[in-house]
Amino acid sequence: MYMQNDLLFPRSAIKSLRHARGDKFCMLVDHVCSLPECHEESLAFMYMMVQLNGCVSCATDSYRAMNGCSLCAYRVLKRFKGSDDDLLARYADALREVRAFRAHSGRPAAALIVGTSIPAYAIAGG
Repeated sequence: MYMQNDLLFPRSAIKSLRHARGDKFCMLVDHVCSLPECHEESLAFMYMMVQLNGCVSCATDSYRAMNGCSLCAYRVLKRFKGSDDDLLARYADALREVRAFRAHSGRPAAALIVGTSIPAYAIAGG
């Protein structure tokens, strides 16, 4: 009876966004889906979507949460007024932030998303 809600945009929802925009965004989704879960580019995509979707302010009993992350993100991308190039620029900004966080904090890049320490086994290869 209870819904299983994610707290922030989950990696598992990325694939569902493949056809939300044009060809450039589709290629980005395909690329990110081919990477390991804790790869900095996967994390940058998730971080970008957290910012676009407003995941931090989403409550588990809200309309958005009840519809699920995939549908919420799809709708946000459909309503996004900018072009695919604007989204790619946002992705590039998010990737720079992930890399800067990793370089300056000494913590795994995934900690930027989840805010806690990440076990070594979770970042192997990423």
